[in-house]
Amino acid sequence: MKKVMLYFFAFVFICFLLPAMLTNTKRFNKKEKVEENIQNQEVSQEKEYNYKKYGTVKLLHSKTGEVEEVKLDDYIVNVVSAEMPVDFEQEALKAQSLVARTYTVYKTLNKKHENADICDDSTCCQAWISKDDRFAKWEESKREENWKKILNCVNATKGKIITYGNQPINAFFHSNSGGMTETPVNVWGGGNYPYLKAVETAGEEGYTQYASEVSFTHEELLNKIKTKYGDIVINFENTEDIKILEHTESGRVKTVKFGNHNISGVEARTLLGLKSTNFEITKENNKIKFSVKGYGHGVGMSQTGADVLAKQGKNYKQIIKHFYTGVEIKDINKI
Repeated sequence: MKKVMLYFFAFVFICFLLPAMLTNTKRFNKKEKVEENIQNQEVSQEKEYNYKKYGTVKLLHSKTGEVEEVKLDDYIVNVVSAEMPVDFEQEALKAQSLVARTYTVYKTLNKKHENADICDDSTCCQAWISKDDRFAKWEESKREENWKKILNCVNATKGKIITYGNQPINAFFHSNSGGMTETPVNVWGGGNYPYLKAVETAGEEGYTQYASEVSFTHEELLNKIKTKYGDIVINFENTEDIKILEHTESGRVKTVKFGNHNISGVEARTLLGLKSTNFEITKENNKIKFSVKGYGHGVGMSQTGADVLAKQGKNYKQIIKHFYTGVEIKDINKI
């Protein structure tokens, strides 16, 4: 009887259970293979992205006057390595990659240089540094790792740009907003861009770019202002002769009085070499001290602000949509 039962169970296993198990295993393996092929295809597509336009950039090297034609994303890697610290979070570096690519396309469509799309002067367009020069500034043991990190972040955003109304935005960015970004009209005048609003970003005070101080003797201050206003006269005994008259909505200085001249905060920043227009003025020991918050013009994405958001778990798309209002991230070939 036991042998009969044993034969019976063996028969059932061979005829029914074993085929079912093999079929499920094949299905499982087939499913895994399909998923693996999809992943490989996605990676392949990312690597083989074909820019139908804007795939190359005519780059003006400002020091030599040479114009070099380079592939767009090769150029972006050099820009990101020049513009943002490599020890920032990856999502911040991805956001910078997307911003730099968008800014480049915008400049290509709105040319400032006769024979080039963009230049490598950060005061004119955006910074750029060669790979050799970048490596020379990094610790030798970290060079390849750093470069790979930036390259991966650029590749993660390959083919993407920031748009508003299906057009590339003028993707301004700066180092540190001091807690709130600025609107373009308060920096350069003219009309506002609807996507460049003043937005808050908490947590930037932890960065070295957040605070700075500059002090001038009475003579030094006069001499700096005289480079633009030769007739400047300041009575340093009169507390009303050096005074902030008006602030912008973001808290930056809009107008400041120096003796017989009222000048804009932007102009004061330039004349005095301040890092931002977000400053306070105090008088100490026969010197005039400027306590400054933030670094840069304050418009668009704050780089340290992007790093703060990345540390909070935000991805690069969320970072972009924090700093640029009402924008979309689109495939460059679809605009």
